Amino acid sequence: MESLGNIILYFVAALSIMVFSVLTVTTKKILRSATYLMFVLLATAVIYFQMNYEFLGAVQIAVYAGGIVVLFVFAIMLTHKPGKDAEPLTMHKKWLGLAASLLGVAVCGYALFSYAKFCGAKITAVSTMDMSELGHTLLSTEKLGYLLPFEAISVLLLACIIGGVVIARKR
Repeated sequence: MESLGNIILYFVAALSIMVFSVLTVTTKKILRSATYLMFVLLATAVIYFQMNYEFLGAVQIAVYAGGIVVLFVFAIMLTHKPGKDAEPLTMHKKWLGLAASLLGVAVCGYALFSYAKFCGAKITAVSTMDMSELGHTLLSTEKLGYLLPFEAISVLLLACIIGGVVIARKR
């Protein structure tokens, strides 16, 4: 049985993720948005630590909350006053964005609840996977391996850095 403190910490982390996620996408100041994103990533690390995935929690803090947020802030500071000439959103675009968000939530919910049906896997609440098996699974080229998406994201981040430098040099 879990202790009351763990349950409270879980709900505080989950509530923090929800609140700061909404603040990340609704704020008009881009540096505040990056700060809120950092809080989301730190709260996600808390959940990893609660599941006894210390390595993933440390990677979440070091790579995502540290490196990626710093990269975002660096890219923001390289560009000169981003969004200065942006026009305000019309009510039509706001409703379209809300509809797209709800559709995204519905698709993610369907994918989450039908995962076992598609993969033939049994979803369990508690996993006994050790770190070496997790690393092999994440970076394998077998079914459900994530090596190709991992490398694609690396190339995408490199392209973002190069694009930020090119934009900064033109000004």
